[in-house]
Amino acid sequence: MVTQSVVVTELAGLHLRPAGMLCEICLKYESKIQIRKGTHTANAKSVLGVLSARVQEGDEIEIICEGADEKEALEEVVKIFQEGFGVSPS
Repeated sequence: MVTQSVVVTELAGLHLRPAGMLCEICLKYESKIQIRKGTHTANAKSVLGVLSARVQEGDEIEIICEGADEKEALEEVVKIFQEGFGVSPS
């Protein structure tokens, strides 16, 4: 199992578009991938699961990957958060 914390910079948090992008990336991996905000843990391969975490801009979340390709999965998920889900700042 590998984990890493990230701070969400997406202005509207993890709303439908970034939640969908996150799930699309996570579904490429065999590993179990979760996000944790406080005491709430959500399946990052489920749009509804991600939305249920109610992640807002500035929240620190933990990404948890467990499985055969966990390192690669963590690396790509962290990257999408760092890149702001492809949205350039205005």
